[in-house]
Amino acid sequence: MINIENMNKSYGGRILFNKISFKVNPKERIGLVGRNGHGKTTLFRIITGKEQFDSGTFFKPKNYRIGYVRQQLDFSQDTVIKEGMQGLIETERDQHWKVEKILAGLGFTQKDMKRSPHEFSGGFQVRLNLAKALVGEPDLLLLDEPTNYLDIASIRWVKQFLSTWPHELMLITHDRSFMDKVVTHVLGLHRKKTRKIFGNTEKYYSQIAQDEEIYEKTRLNDERRQKEIELFISRFRAKARLANMVQSRVKTLAKLEKKDRLSKAETLEFFFQSAPFQGKHVLNSDSLSFSYEKDIPLIKNFSLSIATGDRVCVVGKNGKGKTTLLKLLAGRLNPAKGKLTCNPRVVKGFFEQTNIKSLVDDRSVLEEILYSHADIDRQKARNICGSMMFSGNAAEKKIKVLSGGEKCRVMLGKLLVTPSSLLLLDEPTNHLDMESCDSLLAALDAFKGTIIMVTHNEMFLNALAERLIIFKNNRVEVFEGNYQRFLEKIGWEENESFADNRKKETSLNILESGLNKKESRRKRSAIIAEKSKVLKPVEIAISKTEKKIEDNETRLTTLNQELIKASNANEGPKIGEIGREVHKCQAGIDNGFDELETLFEKKEQAELIFKRKMEQLNK
Repeated sequence: MINIENMNKSYGGRILFNKISFKVNPKERIGLVGRNGHGKTTLFRIITGKEQFDSGTFFKPKNYRIGYVRQQLDFSQDTVIKEGMQGLIETERDQHWKVEKILAGLGFTQKDMKRSPHEFSGGFQVRLNLAKALVGEPDLLLLDEPTNYLDIASIRWVKQFLSTWPHELMLITHDRSFMDKVVTHVLGLHRKKTRKIFGNTEKYYSQIAQDEEIYEKTRLNDERRQKEIELFISRFRAKARLANMVQSRVKTLAKLEKKDRLSKAETLEFFFQSAPFQGKHVLNSDSLSFSYEKDIPLIKNFSLSIATGDRVCVVGKNGKGKTTLLKLLAGRLNPAKGKLTCNPRVVKGFFEQTNIKSLVDDRSVLEEILYSHADIDRQKARNICGSMMFSGNAAEKKIKVLSGGEKCRVMLGKLLVTPSSLLLLDEPTNHLDMESCDSLLAALDAFKGTIIMVTHNEMFLNALAERLIIFKNNRVEVFEGNYQRFLEKIGWEENESFADNRKKETSLNILESGLNKKESRRKRSAIIAEKSKVLKPVEIAISKTEKKIEDNETRLTTLNQELIKASNANEGPKIGEIGREVHKCQAGIDNGFDELETLFEKKEQAELIFKRKMEQLNK
């Protein structure tokens, strides 16, 4: 485990962390959330020792190993096996068998291991990056945006792999559905502080919203009470017979803690403008074909009809032609064969990652937005800049000094300025944080026009897709149905090699065992029975504690509603009474989570003991 207490970190005059404290306990898988620029990657760098903090304490046990898988893919060796061996610790640099075992578990064949890392798809390159971290057998695995630029099959594979990770894990990702499937806890960086909860992102954001609502109501009540006390003191200060009461209120006033108004949290605010369009059909493609290399067709005989209001998502593995198809439908590429017909009254809005090259380096963010559309005035351009998190002086930044993610936000801002009846979007969630992805999803859902979008984000697919264009088995097909129906009817084959390797490894362990089958089954049954006997009371206690927490949370919701009513009615005594109940209820929740953390630790330690017994049996 690691333990951080009262840690501070600043860059220049900007505070990132203000006395943050949290623990990573055994076997916890923690999702790290927070807005872009609020310190998530910095925290990872501090944990790995690549960056220093200003003050506070950071504890990790002796010989506790940390593996860090970053977004960047940087390979220096000419074969996969040699690249994987870069992750071995110094004393094990010759133990290539360990690397081979992990690479095989991640789906690499013996032939693959002799190939160059650069020959593989993005999904397998990320697996190689994972292998480099895993061969060092880390106690804590840090993953920074592991899903960026991965196709959907690879994302689903990584999700399955991480869900069975046996040690500690900390994960940064903008993909909420991915995080919720993997993590046991969420750790948020919010207003320069940290908040850790047991559960998923929905529970975390709900808790933050609830806490801030209570804080604001309490702050307003405290201000009202302060004014009442100050008024009493000023009116009766000169009256000798009320001197004791005045003095008492002076002391009370001195003890009152001044609560600052919460600043508005900065986030992207999306609103796509709809251009009027009365037609029934937007575009039709008839037997479209396209290839970059002669005799190697990328898209062949593809036909599609898009009606007004359609929500179409394009899915499939990387390198199969999704972006190319979007460019064909946008009119940015001409088909080699076939015909594309677009209603002449349709106004297209196109977002594609490489479009950032169209930005002019010497223009400011504000100027780029101003030049996007003839009808936009300076104030409206300023508003758009603000919604893209370029408020104030940040709007005057030159394009040439912006990061890739910031340039993508400028491109999105230009798209917001221009009314469209058809949006064509190529992976718009890359470079956005989780809150901004939520805002984008809401804006797309509210858009009155037609949407064709390439995405690997399953939250977007589940929420938006009414039809799918699927790149699968070297074919392009239209699936008439939503994403859930696609998974039920067809699905992906992303986990075959992973599952096959796991089965082979298990079979090998059994063959190598010195026990005969009958004796092995008897001992296995005894271990399972003992495990059940030890774990059952703990699991019952966990269920009871979770029920207590849920009851307290339900009670807290009711109390908050009563607090708002009492506040609006200016019922001072009742506000105080409810406030005490709120405090009691919150204490019950906090104690419950502390108890739950202890119980889970007890359960995980017991499970580890029985796992080792099983492993010993299989040797």
